[in-house]
Parts: sequence; C-alpha cells; structure tokens
Amino acid sequence: MAEQWKNIAESNFAQLAENPYPGRGIVIGLTPDGTRFVQVYWIMGRSENSRNRVFIQEENGFLRTEAKDPAKLTDPSLIIYYPVRYTGSAHIVTNGDQTDTIYDALAAGQTFEQALTTRTYEPDAPNFTPRISGVVDLADTTCAYKLSILKTNLNDPAQTMRHFFHYEHGLAGYGHFISTYAGDGNPLPSFQGEPLLVPLYDDVEQTAQAFWSRLNEDNKISLLVKTIRVDNGQTEMRVINK
Repeated sequence: MAEQWKNIAESNFAQLAENPYPGRGIVIGLTPDGTRFVQVYWIMGRSENSRNRVFIQEENGFLRTEAKDPAKLTDPSLIIYYPVRYTGSAHIVTNGDQTDTIYDALAAGQTFEQALTTRTYEPDAPNFTPRISGVVDLADTTCAYKLSILKTNLNDPAQTMRHFFHYEHGLAGYGHFISTYAGDGNPLPSFQGEPLLVPLYDDVEQTAQAFWSRLNEDNKISLLVKTIRVDNGQTEMRVINK
C-alpha cells in the first residue's frame, strides 16, 4: 500500500506541474515524521488585478493578501483577504473572505460545516470561482483535517454544490490537494472529484520549493507553507512572493 500511495502522489504532483492554471490551491496533510500538520496555499493570476498581490505575515500569526502596487488595484473584493487565521486550536486556510466566516463561527462554538453553509461560490461570472477551504483542529479527536469546495453545478449559478471531505487520520508524508480550477479555459473549468494525494516533506522549505517549482512560471504569484505541531500547536510559516 505504501508503494501505491507513493506512485499516486508522484503522478498527481507531475500533473500539477503540467497544469498551466490550477488557480488557487490548498493542501493539508502530515509531515513524514508525523509530528506536524502541514497547510499549503498558493495564488495564481491571469489579469493585472489578480497578479497585483503579495502575502503579508502579521505578528499574530495571521496572514493576509495585499496589493503589491496600491495604485494598480482596481477591485479588492475578491483578492484582498486573510487566507490563514486561527482560533484556539483550529487553524483555518481558505481562498477568500470565507476565512473570516469560518473564524467567527468556530469562535462562537459552531462548526466548519455550519459556517460554509452560509457561503456560496465567488460572484465572478462567467467563472463562478469555487470557494475552497480547509481546517486543522487539534482538539477534534474524530478528524485530523477537513477540506471543502463550494461550486456551481456545471457552471449553473442556480445551484451551489457543497462538498466536504473529512480525514480521520493524517497519512505521514502525504497531503490532500484541491484547487479552484481543473485547468485553463474560458470560462475556467472548476476542480472536479475528490482531493488528490500529493507528497509532503519534513522541512518546510523543501515543501515550499516543491510546490512553488511545479506552478506555472507565468501565472504563479505567491505561496505559503504553514506547519502545526501535533503535540503543542506550535507553528512555523514560510512565504514566497514572486
């Protein structure tokens, strides 16, 4: 089984490298030594407005997007947000302002799922970009991590499809990956199917470079890797801005 997992993960990694536009992506998993959860998040862009972004890490452990050149910012509504926040033992990562929705819900004693039932895909017709989200809650003894994607039904905005994926245990050395898009196109085709298995590494820099090097050179913008110690919740973060 271990060899099968390795082959699947390497195949998925190769497909990511061949994809010109997976859009924004999230990976959650476990380091090979099993001591840390890993969250990876990246952003890509085709338009000048989308490419005009950088990741800024705050002292409180949160991370936000910010305009690289404020003078060129035309529409901040879908590109300026907190991709990473935490409350208590719960560490959130998303591709939009639903980070705050999940943060507020968890702080109020609600669940990840309850928070996302109040949101839909992004209102950016004709793409209707999916909202992708993930959480690691060290206090949740029933689930190592969760992923979610909210998207239209075959690009029909009349229906929101809400997919949730729960992973009872982490698989040491691997993570599960979702992205907003399956590839380039007009309109952009949404990600399909279950999250994909991909490899992770013990060293945060190695993980960051492994994913960064597989993203399309023209379209990649920024990437972060956050690790969370299983035993005490201590975090480490590595950020790459193009």
